[in-house]
Amino acid sequence: MRYATITERLSDLGGDKWAVHSAARQRIQAGEPIIELTIGEPDIATHPALVEHCVEALRAGRTRYSDGRGEPGLVAALAERYAARMPEISADNVLCFPGTQTALFAVMLALVEEGAGVLTGDPYYATYEGVIRGAGGDLQPVPLRMEHGFVLQPDDLAAAITPQSRVLLLNTPHNPTGAVMDRTTLEHIGALCREHDLWIVCDEVYEALIFTGEFVSPLEIEALRERTVVVSSISKSHAATGFRSGWAIGSAEFCRRLLPVSETMLFGNQPFIADMTEAALRGDFDTTERLRDSLRRRARLVHEALAAIPQLSSSLPQGGMFLMVDVSRTGLNGEQFAWRLLEQQQVAVMPGSVFGDCGTPLVRVALTVPDDSLLEAVQRMALLCDQLEAEVVA
Repeated sequence: MRYATITERLSDLGGDKWAVHSAARQRIQAGEPIIELTIGEPDIATHPALVEHCVEALRAGRTRYSDGRGEPGLVAALAERYAARMPEISADNVLCFPGTQTALFAVMLALVEEGAGVLTGDPYYATYEGVIRGAGGDLQPVPLRMEHGFVLQPDDLAAAITPQSRVLLLNTPHNPTGAVMDRTTLEHIGALCREHDLWIVCDEVYEALIFTGEFVSPLEIEALRERTVVVSSISKSHAATGFRSGWAIGSAEFCRRLLPVSETMLFGNQPFIADMTEAALRGDFDTTERLRDSLRRRARLVHEALAAIPQLSSSLPQGGMFLMVDVSRTGLNGEQFAWRLLEQQQVAVMPGSVFGDCGTPLVRVALTVPDDSLLEAVQRMALLCDQLEAEVVA
């Protein structure tokens, strides 16, 4: 039988990337005491009041077809949220989606076609290559270096741009590294995008979880606004990952062109979830503050504990839910280290190679378990390093 080429383009970009995580989950289900540090799942619950908003909407019959752009109340709430960054914003600049992932996929379908290049920092979030390849494009990696705090450098971006480049895919605060892009760097990068007529797609899902510095969106820079599309959701900020409620913000022309793509894929979101999302955006909940404070504390805790292990080094993140660890001094790459850590010490981390070639010597640690579990995980990393050193001596 014949299949569309998208099945080949994405054949190695699905669940295989999460092999260590899947193996850890199987062991947990079998009763093993695995410390799971693999995925960005907040360890606090969705606020009960938001859950009740969702339940009330269900009981009120908010289960019918939705508007293709998004429920009017949610669209209005998003326009209000982004008004400070995009002063002329209206409903024409907003499209709602079931999660950031869906928004990204639709945006790439609208901007990328076969042979087009999409530039993004390497390491990059694990699904970025899939949304780029799914649209027929090619991922063009730009190295992110630990010595620069994993912040994208304009000179590295300039060196990576080719005649095929069409889009720059940004992520700030950055997953997996926790880097936050400052305004000056963003302005220099924006100048390159104007020079080479590149779209800027900015994934801002971790915007609310910033520890140090000031969050800056390309939407705030007037000269970049027309070429910028922002995607985000309530998944991280409101600990509501399973509700799958996100959006895209862009120019009226962009949204007009994307709307038929979105409608063909989805034709609207679930009204009861849209009502909850509107309540999240308009309400005053402590979820984000509690989560941010917890993640900030844990990032410093793990970073300082790792400093006592000579074979490992880490970069203190500025935001997000993760910390990257360089394991190259152990003699192993990130994937080898992650599997040995799971097999011998019952700790699950993500191999950095999942996030691109520049992640090969790294592993990603999720800061989404209690402090004592994190410190225990670091102690087990130290034990593995001792075992590896003993093997070399033997």
